[in-house]
Amino acid sequence: MKRPPRIATEAQQGYTFSRRAWLLGAAQLGVGGLLAGRMAWLSIAENERYNLLSESNRVNMTLIPPRRGWLLDRHGHPIADNRTDFRVDLIPDRIVDADKTLATLRQLLALSDEDILRIRADLKHAAGFQPVKVTENVSWERFAAVQVRQPELPGVAPTRGFARNYPAGAAVAHLTGYVGGATAEQFSKTRDPLLLTPGFKLGKDGLEKTLETELRGQPGAKRIEVTARGKLVAELATRPDVPGKSQRLTIDVGLQEYAARRLGTNSGSAVVFDSQTGEMLCMVSMPAYDPNSFSDGISHFEWKMLSGDDHVPLMNKVTQGLYPPGSTVKPMNGLALLEAGVDPNDRVYCSGAMRVGTGIFHCHKRRGHGPLDLRGAIAQSCDIYFYEMVRRLGYDRIAPVARAVGLGEKFDLPFSTQRYGTVPDSAWKERKYKTNWTVADSLNASIGQGYVLANPLQLAVMAMRLGSGRMLKPSLLMDRRPRGAPPLPFDEANLRVVREGMWKVVNGGGTGGASRLQIPGVQLAAKTGTAQVRRITMAERRSGVLGNAQLPFKLRDHALFVCFAPADNPRYAAAVVLEHNGHTVRNLDTPLIGRDIMTYLFDKPRALKSLEEVEPTWGGDIRTRMAAQEAAYRAATEAPPPAQAAATETDVPAPTSAPAVESATDASNATQEATVSDIANGAGPASVGTTEPSDPL
Repeated sequence: MKRPPRIATEAQQGYTFSRRAWLLGAAQLGVGGLLAGRMAWLSIAENERYNLLSESNRVNMTLIPPRRGWLLDRHGHPIADNRTDFRVDLIPDRIVDADKTLATLRQLLALSDEDILRIRADLKHAAGFQPVKVTENVSWERFAAVQVRQPELPGVAPTRGFARNYPAGAAVAHLTGYVGGATAEQFSKTRDPLLLTPGFKLGKDGLEKTLETELRGQPGAKRIEVTARGKLVAELATRPDVPGKSQRLTIDVGLQEYAARRLGTNSGSAVVFDSQTGEMLCMVSMPAYDPNSFSDGISHFEWKMLSGDDHVPLMNKVTQGLYPPGSTVKPMNGLALLEAGVDPNDRVYCSGAMRVGTGIFHCHKRRGHGPLDLRGAIAQSCDIYFYEMVRRLGYDRIAPVARAVGLGEKFDLPFSTQRYGTVPDSAWKERKYKTNWTVADSLNASIGQGYVLANPLQLAVMAMRLGSGRMLKPSLLMDRRPRGAPPLPFDEANLRVVREGMWKVVNGGGTGGASRLQIPGVQLAAKTGTAQVRRITMAERRSGVLGNAQLPFKLRDHALFVCFAPADNPRYAAAVVLEHNGHTVRNLDTPLIGRDIMTYLFDKPRALKSLEEVEPTWGGDIRTRMAAQEAAYRAATEAPPPAQAAATETDVPAPTSAPAVESATDASNATQEATVSDIANGAGPASVGTTEPSDPL
């Protein structure tokens, strides 16, 4: 059924219109309220934010890298400082036209073809945010020319700041470490915008790394008013940076440089302590790299050269090198014997060899020393005396004394790379090898071989504690020096006997006569040592063991030396360890090096004169020899493509954790395990005895 149409009355129509008008008005009022509220929010609550955004459109603000705190020696002389630096960098992800930009920079900065090759190679491998160095140490005129053209060169970042400088170069490399640009991984962890700032560098190794928090400081900020197109209008107020805190070390930088030079062409290390306070006066590992090169950005070529050097210049041999201490432990062994009740006047007859069971163990003097007491055994470095005495008592009576004088000890020093060596005993061997301690183990340990391992730092501490009679702790930072070292837990009379034996090493016809000081009223007490590093076969023992001079570098014995002076009231103590030295060159051997380093502390002019006489025979000073080595390497090596050779190695590992260092450590561990195997099979170093400097006088 069809429904009739509905007829709206005038009243109904008026009502409908009023309702729609009301709804529309309410909607308009709501929208107006929202707009008013939003405007109020933007103008009041968000006022500061938008003021900042507006300001950022008008003003460019860039961080200013803080000046790093200096590393100073004990006298206030700089070991690491800052030099004024005008530099130009490129920010890869801001570059619009790389070819045009490089062409302009080439003209403005007088860049060479090699510079352009390096920059292109670095741009290819750099992360987008990572600054790429164009050049540094730019003259003010060229720097200003780049600044004026900067609006036309997006991605170019001229920076006026400070660069790290190491005046002593390679002599302090393993002490200070170096600084370098942040890696992508470091930025991703912290998201700190300072890490992206051109010219900013942070510690990568050594003290620069471990003291990063103290040395870094707080960045400043530079504000520049610009137009909408980025053109410079005016420089506004600049917030200055807060420099990092300088750190004063116990090191004597003069001694540090002297010791580095005096090591000559050796691969080795030297450590010197103040025997009254425990302060470290020098810590040298040579050869080394130039930390200025690493901080500026080392080239692929130089990194390859350093990594392939068989003297391992990337390794800090003071803290990372582990060596059998050889005969340098005989004074410590003597102290342990005395503490165990051995009479220092008891004699052992040395015929040159000693039979134990089915094995024969030799002394370094094949004809023998005859009858010797403890003082004479230390002076003559007689192996047979220590074989016999340690065989009687067992090495478990020696190990506690070794630990008390510093062997195997971990020291509280600001280095992230320390290897601590081994002081073995029967319980240690049972845990590690699940076998019993043997007499052969004791005999090898009695001459500082077998399982016994130490680093040069520990050997220097051993000399310091034996000389001072106190449990001194080594220190490197002037504001963190321990106070009040207790005496060693040993009879002072026994310590005196050991010191008398070490005095005779140098001044009583012993093996270290070449180290006698030529300073009136000052006498040196010392102990020489040699550590075997190769396996000597039965066939070679029957036919005659080859001398070190007949062997290639890597098979020669290590040479070691510990000392303190004056002998009657020790003020200084030192250790020198030379890898594969083999006592083959007199003026590069441990006794003369130890003598000259100690002479420097009492008579600097005499020490410098001695160095000036011999240094030219080694090819000149450290910088001269490094330059000659690089030239020889270039001539002898098939050169990589120019761009690859010149490219900067931005993400190389820290030298102390480089693959070359790991390889050297693995090789050392393998040699040690081979020695352990030889001992188990009735051989080992004690079967041939130690060797000592061929010219003790």
